[in-house]
Amino acid sequence: MPTATARPPAAPIGLSIVVPVYRGAATVGQLVAALSALRPEGGLEIVLVNDGSPDDSGPVCRALAASATVPLTYVEHARNFGEHNAVMSGLRHARGAFIITMDDDLQNPPEEVVRLYDHARLGQWDVVYTRYAKKEHEGWRNLGSRFANEVADQLLDKPRGLYLSSFRCMSALVAREVARYTGPYPYIDGLIMQVTQRIDSIEVMHLARMEGRSNYTLRRLVRLWLNLATNFSLMPLRLAMLAGVCMGALGMVGTVFTIVEAMTKDTPSGWASVMTITLLVAGVQFLILGVMGEYLGRAFLSANGKPQGVVREVVGPAAAAPPAVVVPGDVETRA
Repeated sequence: MPTATARPPAAPIGLSIVVPVYRGAATVGQLVAALSALRPEGGLEIVLVNDGSPDDSGPVCRALAASATVPLTYVEHARNFGEHNAVMSGLRHARGAFIITMDDDLQNPPEEVVRLYDHARLGQWDVVYTRYAKKEHEGWRNLGSRFANEVADQLLDKPRGLYLSSFRCMSALVAREVARYTGPYPYIDGLIMQVTQRIDSIEVMHLARMEGRSNYTLRRLVRLWLNLATNFSLMPLRLAMLAGVCMGALGMVGTVFTIVEAMTKDTPSGWASVMTITLLVAGVQFLILGVMGEYLGRAFLSANGKPQGVVREVVGPAAAAPPAVVVPGDVETRA
């Protein structure tokens, strides 16, 4: 009777490149062509994650999966969940010893990929970020990024001044641990800082956007900042408590002045001072309630099973095997 033979393990891959795709139909083909021409040590694979893009990104990515000259996996989300959620899905389907994440807009030159990979691999860094001598973003976007990084300096346990770029390289160890997070509001950099401090950065070029405009609106940047502030730090709650203590102390000082005024003057306190104190105290109270409400709402949605991402379909090499980490409640249809 014939015996079953063990399936040989898949050949190791040196580098996986995870690209979240949103409104990228006009540029993702050029990006894949440029990445396919690279020859990094150990070879490469590409993982495209269509995050519910409303344009023709889906058909374009399917065609690329069928015609690519390098291993290419296409992952399709059932709806738009956000860039960081799409990267999380990509990490779960990446098979490389190192994983690079990059955008689909060609602002990060593909020729910088090998240099970033070699710096992480040869330097034995867990994570290598990129920084830019000059960013070719709109002014408000640069200001928002600078603000987010300054906030991260205060809230995250990260090297001081490290620029948190979406063009980053991480080891499979870090990617695996990051992908274990199943909450609905992932923040990749916050998760990385919880895993390792063996982090470095290199300077790379940053090009002007070739097509369209940035998908990051002010609303998306605010949501990203909230993910950073409320998912990975208790600092906002501590600041709210500090504000309450300060206002309590101010109220005690005001009480002393009121008593002194009542004992030394015949006229009551002025209307303006009363209203100023009332509005100031009320404003701080509502701020504290808002911070606590944000934490409570996120805890409720997490406990209620809000999905981090729902994968509708996987096409390509990674479809033959389940992802390294399965998110509870995730649904996949493999092709």
